[in-house]
Amino acid sequence: MIRTLAVALGATLMAGVVAAQAAIITGAGATAPAPIYQKWAEAYKAKTGVGLNYQGIGSGGGIKQIEAKTVDFGASDKPLAAADLEKFGLLQFPTVIVGIAPVVNIPGVAAGQLHLNGQVLADIYLGEIKRWSDPRIAGLNKGVRLPNLPITVVHRSDGSGTTFLYTSYLKAVSPAWGKVGASDSVAWPVGQGGKGNDGVAAYVKQTPGSIGYVEYAFAKNNNLAYVDMADREGHFIAPNEQSFSAAAAHAEWRSADGFAPTLLDQPGANAWPISGATFILIYKNPGNAASTESVLKFFDWCYAAGDGMASELAYVPLPANVKTAIRHAWATEVKAGGKPVYVAH
Repeated sequence: MIRTLAVALGATLMAGVVAAQAAIITGAGATAPAPIYQKWAEAYKAKTGVGLNYQGIGSGGGIKQIEAKTVDFGASDKPLAAADLEKFGLLQFPTVIVGIAPVVNIPGVAAGQLHLNGQVLADIYLGEIKRWSDPRIAGLNKGVRLPNLPITVVHRSDGSGTTFLYTSYLKAVSPAWGKVGASDSVAWPVGQGGKGNDGVAAYVKQTPGSIGYVEYAFAKNNNLAYVDMADREGHFIAPNEQSFSAAAAHAEWRSADGFAPTLLDQPGANAWPISGATFILIYKNPGNAASTESVLKFFDWCYAAGDGMASELAYVPLPANVKTAIRHAWATEVKAGGKPVYVAH
């Protein structure tokens, strides 16, 4: 009798362990969307009991971990090329639209007071503009008192989709940036490195005279002074949900490989020039169908119930028709044993 009870108790405990393990979704990658993934995760766990363990280790790390099959999903601000998606058997889909904001720590200069254009920003990151009092900066900032302070350039030290978007923009607007290139990791001409969006934000916050770049939510949450940037028409605009939405307004989402149209330096009024989407990577033929189903259920819930939370953190929700197209891709492309892993209802 005692042995029977012990076996039954052991089986119950084992079932509890398995259930607990099944109730955790694992993901890793981009730091830019980490605040909204954490907020969504808290709300989803409160509703369903299913938790999310997400590690913001940078887009490069997220791509490596999903390719190594050590997480249920990878996350990246740098979209994978169609050839790489096919090579690894991955499906890529966006979650929200983000804006990358230059941020500064200049004594006496508040958020939105400093104006820059792409050419001057590139020259700062090339090390050609060394002081805040430089005439090229002063010429864009009539009436702003700029100190004769050395500029400390801050960039990411890890492989980063945020860096991919930032350097892609600099390459698009500055011929001289071609020698540096556009990627998730580049050989920076000057500057100091910080790990993750949070590392760059912390470095800028504690270093007078510094300039860095972070996803806008990190600028907002850390009370950093963001820069107003010139759009393609030369008008200075602020980073916010409206300007990020304007950048995405005419994007051809469904015809783009991997749901990844470019949102950089878009035409039109009030379009933030350093905008992009952030992406999830899953296997089309997963080894663990139950885990992938949990991932898709989670993001389906985020699409349905998470737009308000995204807006609160200054992320831009995807258009409804894009969500519909993504759900269709889940149902038709993610399969196990020839059957869809998850079909949204």
